[in-house]
Amino acid sequence: MDLEQLAKLTITASVLLLVFALGLRVTIGDATYLFRRPAKFARALLTMYVIVPAVAVLLAWMFNLHRAVEIALVAMAVAPVPPILPSKQLRLGGRAKYVYGLLIAMSLSAIVTVPLALEILGWVFRLDTHINAAEVAKLVGLTVLVPVVAGLLVRRVAAVLAERVEPLASKLGTALQVVALLAILIKALPPTWALVGNGTVLAISTVVAAAIGAGHWLGGPDPGDRRSLAIASSMRHPGVALAIARLNFPEEVLVPAAILLFILVAVVATSIYGKRSAGPA
Repeated sequence: MDLEQLAKLTITASVLLLVFALGLRVTIGDATYLFRRPAKFARALLTMYVIVPAVAVLLAWMFNLHRAVEIALVAMAVAPVPPILPSKQLRLGGRAKYVYGLLIAMSLSAIVTVPLALEILGWVFRLDTHINAAEVAKLVGLTVLVPVVAGLLVRRVAAVLAERVEPLASKLGTALQVVALLAILIKALPPTWALVGNGTVLAISTVVAAAIGAGHWLGGPDPGDRRSLAIASSMRHPGVALAIARLNFPEEVLVPAAILLFILVAVVATSIYGKRSAGPA
């Protein structure tokens, strides 16, 4: 087993542990929160699956970007919420029921919205872009829904055990994530650095800034909800984005590096946004 395979295995294990730990904290009411509030649900859908993809497509058209960067911009813009994001949203004052509800609602919605968005983009740009709904369902199910439901079930049948297991699973998942990310950065930084230039960072930063702005604007009156939607809109599920790229553009070997660059920019931008918006609304 080489370093790349070990890193993939480690990051998978860390995601499963972290999302399982999340499930140990979630209630049924949290998981269904957004589905029971159609206006909030509609605003989240509009932000994540209409406004941000539209900005990404416009930027990809305006800038003379590397093909891999164009693909990464659009793929990340249509991908759902990453499963490990709630911890960051909660640290920045997000309400648990909104944060967890957003993760579940946007993950389930992605099964429909991601294939639909790719079909529309393919029609607009005369490209054969697609992804099967079953493929999205598999990714979302394995990385979000299955571990969350497993955590919910443990919490429901053994609440005391859930309280004891949750911090252990969270700490182990975090430790594995740090190790895996270091390994990924060591391998991926050289090709990622090679993509910098020709407006790449500016284009990615503009998409991320637009996502943060749209989420903050449409997140509703609660400042925690606004921050949560802003962060979710700008930081997307890299697994889904990679699947889109592999299925539609297998020859573009630099797409993973471009996705990593997008993630790095988004991490910096959301950290700055979180600190600046944490004051009085």
